[in-house]
Amino acid sequence: MNLLLQTNHKNLQGQIAVTGSKSETNRLLLLKALFPNITLANTSNSDDSEVMQKALVGNDEIVDIHHAGTAMRFLTAYFAVNEGREVVMTGSSRMQERPIKILVEALAQLGVEISYEKEEGYPPIRIKGKKVTASKVSLAANVSSQYISALLLVASKLENGLELILEGEITSIPYIKMTLALLNDLDIQTSFEGNVIKVYPKEVVVSKEIVVESDWSSASYFFSLAALADEASITLSSYKENSLQGDSALVSIYEKMGVKTTFEANKMTLVRQPDFKLETVNFDLNNTPDIAQTIVVTCLGLGIGCHLTGLHTLKIKETDRLEALRIELTKLGANISVTNDSLTLGLSDTINHNVKIATYNDHRMAMAFAPLALKVPIIIENAEVVSKSYPDFWNDLKQLDFEVSEL
Repeated sequence: MNLLLQTNHKNLQGQIAVTGSKSETNRLLLLKALFPNITLANTSNSDDSEVMQKALVGNDEIVDIHHAGTAMRFLTAYFAVNEGREVVMTGSSRMQERPIKILVEALAQLGVEISYEKEEGYPPIRIKGKKVTASKVSLAANVSSQYISALLLVASKLENGLELILEGEITSIPYIKMTLALLNDLDIQTSFEGNVIKVYPKEVVVSKEIVVESDWSSASYFFSLAALADEASITLSSYKENSLQGDSALVSIYEKMGVKTTFEANKMTLVRQPDFKLETVNFDLNNTPDIAQTIVVTCLGLGIGCHLTGLHTLKIKETDRLEALRIELTKLGANISVTNDSLTLGLSDTINHNVKIATYNDHRMAMAFAPLALKVPIIIENAEVVSKSYPDFWNDLKQLDFEVSEL
């Protein structure tokens, strides 16, 4: 499905209810599998969360998680400590190109048996679940935080808990802290001192309902819309000012691009600041790499330059996001260069019209480029890919008077 996006409305006013956080939901779904007496509300309706839920409640020997990277990492740890369960974890062709070796080697330190069905270091993998008594693991700290969170999520169910030693500079600390905060919310004892994280064993937790906060990564596209509009007042729910999600850094980042955020009663309102002086921005996104695509597209729309660093994990996402951004932004007339961990966008005062944006099976490519429709008509190819994290995105865009036409 290819969509043409355009609008004559440069004044955006509206209220949008954004689906629950995929990051929180997938962590909590795994914790619910370990502790069935907790209940969840406002869970994500994303493809990734549906795949995660299906795998956790099913009994299939072959578990296909399609494009869901979070599910691949989290479920690898879950099935590894599920004594007596044997599964083959597989996924899409792209998923079979995404590395899993670091997590497999970490689990091997705990005595878990995992083998590769095809290429060493990559899915599909065969997991033979066993009871784990070892309690100490070390791994590189600059890897995807999902490897680390996968281990932390199952740690309380290990007989002796887990001591995780992170070697080197830690990447994506907010996501690690999110995982620990969710464990603490279930009264699971943890500590995080220096490069050592400890999770203590816990057999049972008290019954409780946990309400999932809406997804901040999904909110990023509305920050972009507010920045690119002539005027904007967009209210989003349900959000907390003191969020566990690292992408809540959007508030301070977009303040530098003319968007003011206010909070009231679990809602936040994004307001375009009139006569805001725009200038080149520089951001280290080591802790928030998922919003890099949104930020660079916003800068192109605003006609300002940017230099983004801390992006090394983007090369192993749904696609090589740095290369994908370089190709698609160049189509639009941008002056852009990328390295293995950074991106630089030069000044540009024109944007090419009716450009077809390839999405590379990457939901964030589709949604990050959509706000440019405030500046020029734009075509998003394979637009259905947004279902991976935000199935309602195109309908929510229509609520802001965008014309969304299938080609």
